[in-house]
Amino acid sequence: MRDLNYQLKMLCKHSHEGSFETRVGRERQLSAIANQLHDLGFRQLKATSLKQKHVQALVDEWLKQNLSPGTIKNRMSCLRWWAEKVNRRAVVAGANEFYGIPDRQFVSDTSKAKDLAEEQLARVKDVHIRMSLRLQQAFGLRREEALKIQPRWADRGDHLQLKASWTKGGRERTVPIRTREQRALLEQAKQLAGLGSLIPGGRQYIEQLRIYERHTANAGLSKMHGLRHAYAQQRYQELTGWASPHAGGPSKERNSPSQQRDTDQQARLTISEVGPSASRLPRFI
Repeated sequence: MRDLNYQLKMLCKHSHEGSFETRVGRERQLSAIANQLHDLGFRQLKATSLKQKHVQALVDEWLKQNLSPGTIKNRMSCLRWWAEKVNRRAVVAGANEFYGIPDRQFVSDTSKAKDLAEEQLARVKDVHIRMSLRLQQAFGLRREEALKIQPRWADRGDHLQLKASWTKGGRERTVPIRTREQRALLEQAKQLAGLGSLIPGGRQYIEQLRIYERHTANAGLSKMHGLRHAYAQQRYQELTGWASPHAGGPSKERNSPSQQRDTDQQARLTISEVGPSASRLPRFI
């Protein structure tokens, strides 16, 4: 392992900032950045060697690769974290505009919803990962939720109760059990997991996460968060009676009369379960 990769790994290991998944993602991003710096011709670097020319070279390469603004900004966050940890904060400009990084596009014009066919699932060889994917599809669970869930504990009859330690932002939430298909799947998940979670005994979450990534990649599956998009769009149609904007339905601005706009707003609130703040409503339905 090169010096830079090792030193960045140690920086991450001794930091406890952010959630577990955030820390894992940061370590991977920084490892990839270290490899990219090496490929760009910067050799023999150490963590304390970070300079403005390295940052600029990275950004130029990312822009040349036509990476999305969101991806580049996430990598910039990692660079700023690195710079702060080695007392070289001034090396990375505080504003992304300084590097010509365009604004992030929060609302896509195209749907990112994904379906998951049985033949695709059959290519996933790990039975626990396969069940996690099915729960993602059926209940709109996030990946971490679908891996950590304890089906027997979560089953409250008419809804799933998700622990704060499973969810994004550490906020407990519930998901309705609406159909016989969901109930049947949940019973299968309970039988598979027993009294525990969908992480088999002896494994830690990070190990299961890597197994999930490996098996989905081997099965040709990617961007499985799209299953959550599909679930939200399906729920929206159930609640409103018409397709969501991303699924070909009318846009919020064209919803009329006011009763339709109210229905749209209430459906989004129900799906998001975050209260009355419109800025936090789901943007992918």
